[in-house]
Amino acid sequence: MLHPTKNEDGEIEDISGGDAILHFLCIGWKMFYSMIPPPHYGGGLPCFVVSLGFIGFTTYIIGEFADLFGCVLMIKPSVTAITFVALGTSLPDTFASMIAASQDKYADASVGNVTGSNSVNVFLGLGLPWVVATLYEEHTPESVKGYKSGGKYFVPSESLGFSVVIFVVCACICVIFLVCRRYIVGGELGGSTAGRAMSSLFLVSLWVIYIVLSIIQAYGSRKFQESVGMGIDYSVRNPNKKCLS
Repeated sequence: MLHPTKNEDGEIEDISGGDAILHFLCIGWKMFYSMIPPPHYGGGLPCFVVSLGFIGFTTYIIGEFADLFGCVLMIKPSVTAITFVALGTSLPDTFASMIAASQDKYADASVGNVTGSNSVNVFLGLGLPWVVATLYEEHTPESVKGYKSGGKYFVPSESLGFSVVIFVVCACICVIFLVCRRYIVGGELGGSTAGRAMSSLFLVSLWVIYIVLSIIQAYGSRKFQESVGMGIDYSVRNPNKKCLS
């Protein structure tokens, strides 16, 4: 709400100019999210379920706009996916981790939110659609599908192998960095101002390295892409013509 509030010490905190501007910019989303049931109804279950649905819808809208933005700029889909779409769909996780890091005593919630969110994206977000698509390809007659696939489902990717390898390397470096902070600083989060700034700069640099290397591979020549393709067969194409349009 846009009104003065009391902090933990009981002191009145007035509204800043930035808070007022942000409030009016987000008024539409606040009205949309006001339809979520209060947490004291039904033991909090309706609030939890409806909140997940609203967050999913918001993420979908952000992802679609990010995809459209990349299409307008004529950026390759693989680059759009790891930049605009990834940023748009990761914003809810980013703000949730930021709030958890500033309010919780330990770093378990903020770090666990990131790892838990990515595990859902990989294991459920990719695994469930692939299972459904595999069952469809195996049990649907070719006369109904309109193409021949031999009962197999596959979606070739020209840059996925290289991108995943770079991501794994950067993720391992990040985990090692957090472990080192635990022994040197005494925790994954916190520390001196200079230490926090350097840690933030280092982690952001890992993301920049991942983006830059992935873009270089995506826009490289076919010979260069095949040389760093991590075993991907570039001659394979999806038999479904609709996937190529």
